[in-house]
Amino acid sequence: MRLKSLLISLATVSTLAPLMASAQDLENPWMIRVRAVGLLWQNGQTNSVQALDVKAKNQMIPEFDVSYFFTKNIAAELVLTYPQSVQIDAGGNKLGTIKALPPSLLLQYHFTELGAFKPYIGAGVNYTIFSSRNNLGGGAYSVDNSSFGAVGQIGMDYMLDKHWGLNLDLKYATMSTKVTTAAGANAGKLTLNPWMPALGVTYKF
Repeated sequence: MRLKSLLISLATVSTLAPLMASAQDLENPWMIRVRAVGLLWQNGQTNSVQALDVKAKNQMIPEFDVSYFFTKNIAAELVLTYPQSVQIDAGGNKLGTIKALPPSLLLQYHFTELGAFKPYIGAGVNYTIFSSRNNLGGGAYSVDNSSFGAVGQIGMDYMLDKHWGLNLDLKYATMSTKVTTAAGANAGKLTLNPWMPALGVTYKF
């Protein structure tokens, strides 16, 4: 088993080696961005959740991401923020507030032949961790502790100089959680699936 694991690890390293070598040849393989992001929840509902008209309230959050370029066109982006308070409403009235930490990891393709204008597309995974989960309806309801889904992305950087640029970005993630009563009964499903338009600043090392 150890030999098999070693062989798999060696094969993985050999597969990534050309990309890593290309990254070492790049002058600036690292990029960071700071963005203001809108969370536009789609709010699909089932069962009692639908009957109560349970919805997450749209909001703005800060976002920080780190990109590493394996080649001039291919990069990986890790999207981060801190746990965000999300207001949950029922029938237009506040039901309570939960917290969500939604990091995403994406693989991107950057189009680099357009001068300062550098569009990109990306796809990857989102893993959202919910906390303060029992604050709905004075403890009458709670949500799952996590959600795992896909995320897609389109965007562009407009580089003002060698290092600094402006960023426009749009992501869509699949995200949902089961709502449970205090007695442990399944009250239904809240499908959040946010659109995430963003505006930010880029810095390329």
